[in-house]
Amino acid sequence: MPSFFKNPSQQKLIFLSSLAFVAFFNFSFFKNIINAYGISGLNFIYLVCDVAALIAFLTLFFTIFSSRYTTKPILMICFFISSFTAYFMDSYNVVIDSEMIRNAAQTNFAESADLFSLRLAIYVLVLGVLPCVLIARSRVSYRPLKFEILAKLKTAGICIIIIAALLFGFSKYYASFFREHKILRSYANPGYWIYSGVKFVAKSKKQGSQPLMQIATDAHIDKNSTSPKKLVVVVVGEAARADRFSLNGYERDTNPLLAKEQGVVSLSNTHSCGTSTAQSVPCMFSLLNRDEFSVEKAAEEQNVLDILNRADDMAILWRDNNSDSKGVALRVKYQDFKIPQNNPICDVECRDEGMLAGLDKFVAENAGKDVLIVLHQMGNHGPAYFKRYKKEFEKFSPVCRDNELENCSQQEISNAYDNAILYTDYFLSRVINF
Repeated sequence: MPSFFKNPSQQKLIFLSSLAFVAFFNFSFFKNIINAYGISGLNFIYLVCDVAALIAFLTLFFTIFSSRYTTKPILMICFFISSFTAYFMDSYNVVIDSEMIRNAAQTNFAESADLFSLRLAIYVLVLGVLPCVLIARSRVSYRPLKFEILAKLKTAGICIIIIAALLFGFSKYYASFFREHKILRSYANPGYWIYSGVKFVAKSKKQGSQPLMQIATDAHIDKNSTSPKKLVVVVVGEAARADRFSLNGYERDTNPLLAKEQGVVSLSNTHSCGTSTAQSVPCMFSLLNRDEFSVEKAAEEQNVLDILNRADDMAILWRDNNSDSKGVALRVKYQDFKIPQNNPICDVECRDEGMLAGLDKFVAENAGKDVLIVLHQMGNHGPAYFKRYKKEFEKFSPVCRDNELENCSQQEISNAYDNAILYTDYFLSRVINF
């Protein structure tokens, strides 16, 4: 252990930790600042100011929550979690907002395993585990309470003065930074993920605190109707881009089977509510408009399945080969097809077509009723696109067989992705004809 780290004061430990965060965990933050402003002339000075401001802010933050019993645990938790956030921001240029935290909280082990890599392990070991070990082994020298409080006040005061001086001294720059480039602050590590985590917890606590609001209470099925009963199958896809369907004009023949089906219509002018399953799936089944939709609002009121489920002569079944229904199917019959016990077609993973097994039995058991079946695909879930289809569907090659997409060429990634679309074409054709 470095000698300067053996017996640090509480303030020294916090300052050194803040330096480490700025130096090793904020590559994406500073890279995006440079991309936005450049590095020539005054912009280099602004960049130096950003470094100083971030160090001062982190030192102030950790100082506020520091004590004999909290300093080391808080720093260790922040280093460990920040090693993961640094990896994903550096590798995928994503921001860790409350929706991203929701995705992580709702991700199952199989999905998480697709993201594991040697590079991730190195990030966690070097940026996460190593600092935690150093902090745990350090013997922080604590002074009497009176002197600790004075030291905290002094440190906090210096940090506030530095931050204020930078904000007022370079007010034009920071006005632009906060108004025109709001996204930049989202890359600050660990500051933004802490803010997002608090926001997520606050939303989660509020969610479910109110009784479920009934919607469309006057909706009903005409029991006197002589129309034949309907069988409707809704397939909820996963990360399948419209511009990769040959039905929509894509140059590769990714929909050979659907093209042969009669009556197939591709509604190309459609848009998802979000780029995450946790956002888009609840939105599909919500009565809220896209502009007013939020996961929290949707969770407080009934969805389309709830309304249909109130009808006595309708049978509803949700089968899931993805993570889960994200709360949509909580009050209807639900079956998990990510496990071999339910899904008869599993190799490296359980296949979407396995969700068709036994559906004819469910339909027969509900003869005389309208039947709605929802099939939630694994589809084109990334980044391991090569796992999303069986070997016989590898029409386009060579393919990317690495979950670190930066290690593959764009063509290899496209080939793997298109093969997964080809498998979806096969699955949808089987759904039509089951």
